[in-house]
Amino acid sequence: MENKFNIYRKQYREFIYKSYEIKENQDNIEIKYEFEIPNLAKFEPKIIIQKKNINFKSVNNSYVKYLAFNLGMVELISYWKCVCPKNVIVKCGYLDEYQKNWFKKLYYYGLGEYRYINNINVTKDDLMNIIVEANKEEIQIPHIETNGAIIPVGGGKDSTVTLELLKKYRDNNYCLIIGSKEPSMKCAEIAGYENNRIIEISRIIDENIKKLNSEGYLNGHTPFSAMLAFLSYLVATLTGKKYIALSNESSANESNIEGENINHQYSKSYEFEQDFNEFVEKYFSSDVKYFSMLRPINELQIAMLFSNIEQYHRIFKSCNVGSKQIPWVWCCNCPKCLFVYCILSPFLYKEKLINIFGEDMFQNKVLLNTFIELCGYGKNKPFECVGTYEEINFAISKTITKLEKENKELPYMLKFYKENYKLVDTSNNYLLKQFSKENNLPKEFEDVLRNKIEEEVC
Repeated sequence: MENKFNIYRKQYREFIYKSYEIKENQDNIEIKYEFEIPNLAKFEPKIIIQKKNINFKSVNNSYVKYLAFNLGMVELISYWKCVCPKNVIVKCGYLDEYQKNWFKKLYYYGLGEYRYINNINVTKDDLMNIIVEANKEEIQIPHIETNGAIIPVGGGKDSTVTLELLKKYRDNNYCLIIGSKEPSMKCAEIAGYENNRIIEISRIIDENIKKLNSEGYLNGHTPFSAMLAFLSYLVATLTGKKYIALSNESSANESNIEGENINHQYSKSYEFEQDFNEFVEKYFSSDVKYFSMLRPINELQIAMLFSNIEQYHRIFKSCNVGSKQIPWVWCCNCPKCLFVYCILSPFLYKEKLINIFGEDMFQNKVLLNTFIELCGYGKNKPFECVGTYEEINFAISKTITKLEKENKELPYMLKFYKENYKLVDTSNNYLLKQFSKENNLPKEFEDVLRNKIEEEVC
């Protein structure tokens, strides 16, 4: 039976990036895009940046418009993927061959999970053609006087660790928050950022794509962090910030499917970070630097650092299921919740973790298969932003060892692990001492992180 991908691809052959517009008024900067799939739907998504009393530079120049156009090349993924037309026709901006190939790579690997769950078997070159119908324009790239950093805050443990690490630089920094996320706002406020140092952005999804999704057209995970990269670069340019300090860690590099390069976190990976920096060096101003503050360390080390900043423990949230509720909650029934519980367990189990999640997830028998998958003994790694098998097995082994030394009874999942798998030797804390050379941190920030890890481990 022919799958949906092939059926739709025959029926809808073109996706058109028709136009973009960036404008401002007293309150907001608004970016509007116009996409179309002929004979199916038109889409007009928007991105709205609240100006507050933040000193934004004017958007009325060719360079800022060029940044907005490139952002649209990522924004279009959410709409193209409903039927995957073979030809993407770009009418409103110019791309050279390098740029075309760059975006094709992003689409292919950034949609790795999407391709897997929708049984789409195509090569990178066959996924799409990018056809440019606009003429090349001369872009005047200005020199930008910069200082401080943009820190994207998602409301989870990772960005709170970055906020604390860069606390002494706070007066020159802005937090960046996309969407109405109460945990993100509270985390920024706890870190000492007043309202006029928090840049709030709304991403308005077109209702037509929601309708198509509800009708059963193709859907799936998109590389949100790639959109964040281009958007935060635009914001850094408009606010004169020198750095974009993400909170992606070394663990984001691991594939979800053994033997295949299918990574739920591709646009959080070091490979994407390197690719984006090459793109920036070639086409954007080199005055703004993009990197991840946590890239040299792993999820277990982040959990160690987070365990000591208790002011965030009742506020932070990472559950994608719970994010759809108001207020945002831990659902305690998904791989993300269980992963966070596991990775924090060596440092906070038991009472402190129960205070955060509301229950002891190690006693939840329904989640046993998810637990097995997280540990690497199932078929695949869950499609969530979770740590590596090595980190999870280390964390579980360390928690079991700690409980046994204290002569405490093991909860259901840890007892199952002890009876079925071999414990990892955690005596020398090797995973807590790692510091990867694969990073783009400025020397000053690298020293801050390295010193903090050494302080905590010792």
